Amino acid sequence: MLIREYRTDDEEGWLRCRVLSFLHTAYYDNVLQEKETYDHPSIELVAVESGKIVGLIDIECEEEIKTVCAECSSLGGMIWHLAVHPDFQCQGIGQQLLLEAEKRLKAQTIDQLEAYTRDDEWVNRWYQKNGFHQVNHYLHVIMENNELNGIIESSLKKLRPISCFAHYTGEEENTIKNKFSRVHECRCYRKDI
Repeated sequence: MLIREYRTDDEEGWLRCRVLSFLHTAYYDNVLQEKETYDHPSIELVAVESGKIVGLIDIECEEEIKTVCAECSSLGGMIWHLAVHPDFQCQGIGQQLLLEAEKRLKAQTIDQLEAYTRDDEWVNRWYQKNGFHQVNHYLHVIMENNELNGIIESSLKKLRPISCFAHYTGEEENTIKNKFSRVHECRCYRKDI
């Protein structure tokens, strides 16, 4: 397996790897049709096996504190995407991508990493095993159909909202969890490198 920098002609393989790796997670409906680009410098790596992208990591790097990361106390890098194709999981590919990215971050004087993930316990254990510590959380609330009644309304006649994605940062988490059928805890992790 080869870990190398992402190239623009990798986009389709990157998208396929990401969507398949997210399929059986709480992010199953977070599908992209184009790879994101970043406003700040970034480290974008892929793991390639037999010409196929089997893993990826994208980290946007700060040049000034608090311009990308919310919880880093020094220059940080935000992990926006980290994924391993399901046929290649549990082989250490995610850890190898992270280690290579950390080596490159240190050369850029980035001291900390930040990442957000939902409440899949196996994903959270992976972050913890790799030296990350949870520093914050909030809720992702996905509302659909009748759950929107009295919550979201359209000012246009004959336009009826049928789904909504929202962040909840208040103190009444149990109320939110009991009111809506799909609520995920979005956990913020930080790591000193």
